[in-house]
Amino acid sequence: MPVFRLVPSSPSRLPSIARRAVVRRLGAVAGLAGLAACALVLPLSAAAQAQLAGGKPIRILVGAPAGGTTDTLARTIAQEMSQELGQPVVVENRPGAGGNIAADLVAKSAPDGSTLLMSFTSHTINATLYKKLPFDPIQDFTPITLVATVPSVLVATPKLPASNVPELIRLARAEPGKLNFAIGSVGSSLHMAGDMFKMMTGTYIVNIPYKGTAPALTDVLAGQCDLMFASTINVLPHVRAGKLKVLGVTSPAPLPQFPGAAPIGNTVKGFESSAWFGLFGPAGMPHEVTQALYQAARKGLEAPAVRKRLENDGAQPMGTPPEAFAAFVKQDVKRWAAVVRYSGASPE
Repeated sequence: MPVFRLVPSSPSRLPSIARRAVVRRLGAVAGLAGLAACALVLPLSAAAQAQLAGGKPIRILVGAPAGGTTDTLARTIAQEMSQELGQPVVVENRPGAGGNIAADLVAKSAPDGSTLLMSFTSHTINATLYKKLPFDPIQDFTPITLVATVPSVLVATPKLPASNVPELIRLARAEPGKLNFAIGSVGSSLHMAGDMFKMMTGTYIVNIPYKGTAPALTDVLAGQCDLMFASTINVLPHVRAGKLKVLGVTSPAPLPQFPGAAPIGNTVKGFESSAWFGLFGPAGMPHEVTQALYQAARKGLEAPAVRKRLENDGAQPMGTPPEAFAAFVKQDVKRWAAVVRYSGASPE
């Protein structure tokens, strides 16, 4: 496992050019959803069915442990795709190196549609975070579909003397370096959301890295750390129990699961951050195979039971067409590059 060095951000690392370069919302996720809704529903061609069948199950590799959001989404979509394609679709967990182990295996697989990757936001973050990767995050993959996005929330220990984002910014500016962020995984979208927040607000909040989301969340619940960006799925029970308070949400609109919590973008103009989860194949997959896999995944995401389950967890089902997803991935690499450089995080 790589060892990460986390260079604390300070006010001196906040040039105005960096703030101006802060990401615009790339690919307009809502627009991509619209494209998905308008996509032609094409029948699976005989050629695609023959190539996909191949006499062996389709494998979806997941670069994260079992039980997490990526794994859950992969198993959900695998079951639906299996029904649509009429052949087995199985999930294999290959965690490690921020998802790079699974990604490398898929990049080096035969482009016949038998080996796929369920990846997440780290796929595009790692393009800048790692100085050298054994694959190219763009050139070595065939994007199939953006499966879902999951916004996060900025939560705090109840004893923090701030109840919303404007109050937090005033507090952080008044006492630079006194507050801290619990970081569950260095280089994750949640880590980058915190550094994006600091970059855009000109605040200095210390990062405290942990070996996973669970111990980071435990310390925020115990009051050992002040703040944390976390998945809606992970913190909802604690918020409802009054053990955490929500200062804001990273989505452009309020989330019904967190009544009264305003979007951070209402105060910090242009701020938005959602984890995304997408399905890829190796580079060079035939168009017919890509379309067959896309249509199977899209139909699965349109199933009412699937949509309801994901939306109850705060996830937004997508089903973005391959071409739009490919454009999204390219933009997302650029989106996170400035934030990764600002964060100072790097694997060694």
